[in-house]
Amino acid sequence: MNLGIISWIREEDFAWAKNKGMAFVELDVNDRAEEFLEHLEDVKEFSKKYEMPVGAIGRWGSNRICKEGTCQDELELEYRLIDSAAELGCGVYITGCNYVEELSYYENCGHAIHYFEKLIAHGKEKGVRIATYNCRWNNFVCDPMAFTVIHGYLKELYIKYDPSHCIHAGGDYLQEARDWGKRFAHVHIKGSLVIGGQHFDDPPAGLDMTNWRAFLAILHAKGYCGNLSIEPHSANWQGELGEKGVDYTISYIRPLML
Repeated sequence: MNLGIISWIREEDFAWAKNKGMAFVELDVNDRAEEFLEHLEDVKEFSKKYEMPVGAIGRWGSNRICKEGTCQDELELEYRLIDSAAELGCGVYITGCNYVEELSYYENCGHAIHYFEKLIAHGKEKGVRIATYNCRWNNFVCDPMAFTVIHGYLKELYIKYDPSHCIHAGGDYLQEARDWGKRFAHVHIKGSLVIGGQHFDDPPAGLDMTNWRAFLAILHAKGYCGNLSIEPHSANWQGELGEKGVDYTISYIRPLML
C-alpha cells in the first residue's frame, strides 16, 4: 500500500505533500475541471520536480444522466479527464452517478450502466481504471444494492471506498469492505465521529470512531495493495491543529500498512 493525500494543482501543494513524505497526491477536480485541464502541463512539471505522482483523479457531484439517458457534455468532459490521467501516468479515475427522480431505480441503474460502460471502454484504451465513489454527493452508486446491481454487472467497474460515508449513512463499512474489497481501486482515509446518531465531526483518522485496524485487516485479507489517500475534511481541524491532525494520521496509519 501507498499513503498519499488529497491535494491541488499548485506547486506549493506538491512541495507540501513531498515534505510530509507522501507517496502520491490525489486531485479531485469537481467544479474546477477546466482549471485543472488548463494547467495540465504545470501539473506534469510539478509532479516530476517533486517526484510526486498523481495517484487518482476524481470528479464529484456532477449530473451524468438525465431522463433521456447520458448527459453528453459531461461524458465528453470525463473523457478529457481520463485522457489527462493517462498523460500523468495516473491509473485511476473516480466518478459517480446522480439519481433521476422521475425514473425508477431500475431505469436509473440502466442509464448508469450505459454511462459507465462508455467510461470503462475509454479508460481501457488509455490504461485507466474507472471507479465509483461511495460518497452520497449527487450519487446513488454508493451502497450494497447499487454495488450488487451495477458493479455486479460491470466486472471492470471498480470502487473508491471511504468508510466515513457508510458510517454516516448508518451502514456497516466492515461488511462492505468484506463483500466488495476485491473491487476497491482506491481508498480514502477520513475520520468519522457520530454522537447520538448525528454527524459531529470528521476528525483525523486515529482520533475518530472508525475501527481502522479491522478495516486495514480486511484490506490486507482481500489483497489490496493500492493507494490510501488522506482526506483532511473537518471544519474544526484547520490551521495549526489541522497540520497536527495530518501528522497524527500519517503516524497512525503507516504501521497498519505492514
